Amino acid sequence: MRYKMMMVGAGMALLAGPALAGPKDYRFEPVSEQIAVSPTSPVAVRLIHIPSKKPVPGAIIIQSRLEMPMTNMAPMATKISAQPGDGAGVYPFVADVSMAGPWVLVLTAKVQSETANLTASIPLTAAAASHSHNH
Repeated sequence: MRYKMMMVGAGMALLAGPALAGPKDYRFEPVSEQIAVSPTSPVAVRLIHIPSKKPVPGAIIIQSRLEMPMTNMAPMATKISAQPGDGAGVYPFVADVSMAGPWVLVLTAKVQSETANLTASIPLTAAAASHSHNH
């Protein structure tokens, strides 16, 4: 039992991470840069701790916005909703992607044990779904 408690304590210390880490020590990257044009398009990002190159589970997504940049206009925003994560540092969403082309996923997240929030812009490309599977 004592050994188990020591291992839990060691695990907690590892999860706490470096005391002086900050938002610049983390990066969101797309699981896939390609997303589908669909009212229920799956979008997923991975949160990475840059110094260790390890995925970071348990971050809290405070804000998510998916928008398509428009020439000489404000970006066109669309509906996006966070889904339950896998607990291994992948954060899934479902978005209403109405047009093919470039999109940007803007996230604000709270990483456990960090005082400052992390904000990231992740470029994605939407492609029209192939019509080989007509229903």
